Amino acid sequence: MSAPVNVPVCVTCRVQFAPTAQPPQRCPICEDERQFVPKTGQAWTTVEDTARDRQVDIREVAPGLTGIGVTPGIGIHQRALLAETPKGNLMWDSVGLITTEGVAAVEARGGAMAIAISHPHFQGAMIDWSVALGNAPVYVHAADADWVMRPHPNIRLWEGDTEPLDNGMTLIRCGGHFPGAAVAHWPQGADGKGALLTADVIAVAADTDWASFMYSFPNYLPLPAHKVRAIADAVAPFEFDAIYGGWWGSVMPARAKANLARSVARYVDCLSD
Repeated sequence: MSAPVNVPVCVTCRVQFAPTAQPPQRCPICEDERQFVPKTGQAWTTVEDTARDRQVDIREVAPGLTGIGVTPGIGIHQRALLAETPKGNLMWDSVGLITTEGVAAVEARGGAMAIAISHPHFQGAMIDWSVALGNAPVYVHAADADWVMRPHPNIRLWEGDTEPLDNGMTLIRCGGHFPGAAVAHWPQGADGKGALLTADVIAVAADTDWASFMYSFPNYLPLPAHKVRAIADAVAPFEFDAIYGGWWGSVMPARAKANLARSVARYVDCLSD
C-alpha cells in the first residue's frame, strides 16, 4: 500500500497529523491532561516507520465482530472493531497502522460503509483507512472537532445526542471522557440482544462484570458523578446485553445493561463522603 507523504505521526498517541514539510512542535492530544508527553519529550515518526516490523492484527471478537489491532503494539495499544450488519459494516475507531493485508481482511468481511471515532485518542490512521476503504465517511462528533489533527474532506461532523446510520446502527454521544465522546449501538450484537461498542468512554474493568469511567486514565483523574450518570442516561434507551471496549479482552459478554447500572451506582458511591 502506498503511504501518504509527509504525514507526521505522534510517537506517544500514534495519531496522524496534517501533511507538513516539518513535524509540528507540539501534539495537543498528548499535552492535554487526559494524555501525557513522555519525560523524554515530544517525538515524531512517519507512516513508513510505523509500518516497519509491525502488522495489523485481525481477530474474531464475536460472531459478526472483528478486532483490528497492531502487533507489536503502538500508541495506547487500542484495537478497532468491524461490526457487520446486513446493510453494511461499521469500522469503529481506528488504529495507528494500515497495511495492504489489513485492508484486504476488512474487505473480505464486506468492507465498511462508514468509520466512526469514539474520541480523539482513537483517531490513529483514520484517514488512511477511510481512503483505502473507498473514501468511507469518518464520523466525528462536532464537539470534538477541534481535536481532529488531520482534517480531511471524508470527515463528517455530527451533532446532537444520537446519529442513526444507514446500516441501522446508532452513534450515541455520552460525553464524560471528552465533550463529544461517543459509543455505538449495534443491534445485531450479542445474538440479536444488542451490544455497545465503547472504547473507554465506558471502560470494561478487569473484572468484566463491571465498567468504569474516567476523565483521564493515565493520570488517574475521575469523572464527577453527574457526568457518569449522564453516560448511563445516554445509553438507557437502547437495548444491549454486551459491551465491547477498546482493547483485546475488554469484553463484557452478558448482562451488560444491568452490570452498567450497578457499575454507575458503585462509582458514584465511591465519590461520596
